[in-house]
Amino acid sequence: MLLRTTDPFRDFDRLTQQIFGTTNRPAVMPMDAWREGDRFVIEFDLPGVAPESIDLDVERNVLTVRAERVARNGDWEMLATERPRGVFSRQLVLGDNLDLDRIEAGYSDGVLRLLVPVAEKAKPRKIEVSTGSDSGRTAIEA
Repeated sequence: MLLRTTDPFRDFDRLTQQIFGTTNRPAVMPMDAWREGDRFVIEFDLPGVAPESIDLDVERNVLTVRAERVARNGDWEMLATERPRGVFSRQLVLGDNLDLDRIEAGYSDGVLRLLVPVAEKAKPRKIEVSTGSDSGRTAIEA
């Protein structure tokens, strides 16, 4: 009895997942995001990308990150090509509770870091409660 241990369709599927990515794992612009106090931090891995090729746009609540990793030219033969090249783009829908006018961006060691502050209107605040007489005012946290 002959058992076939390789599946060409599985190998093709694995190749397309590496090139195009999946919903669980983007192929070209991995991202981490977390909250630190009154701001959100978003980091994108962009090794080998020139800082001048990075473009950030905010329209309404959609943040678009574009970057380009240029292919190297020269008189040589490529032996392995595992890192994608070309233009990469990723969009994030950000909530109304963020201050999109004050986003800060920095690029260091192949990592693009965005700091997105929480909007003042979304921060906790105290609301004054008055009683029948103005002498008994108290403040509660909302």
